[in-house]
Amino acid sequence: MDDLTQYLKNHPRMIGALFTILLVLSQAGTVAANNTGFLGP
Repeated sequence: MDDLTQYLKNHPRMIGALFTILLVLSQAGTVAANNTGFLGP
């Protein structure tokens, strides 16, 4: 975990990129969960 902290201190723009990626992934998961439809018999 210390390596990640040091990396983000050296590359502060990556903090925004990681936040954006996590935001997009969480939105995509919500959309996928809501649009599965009825898969039962």
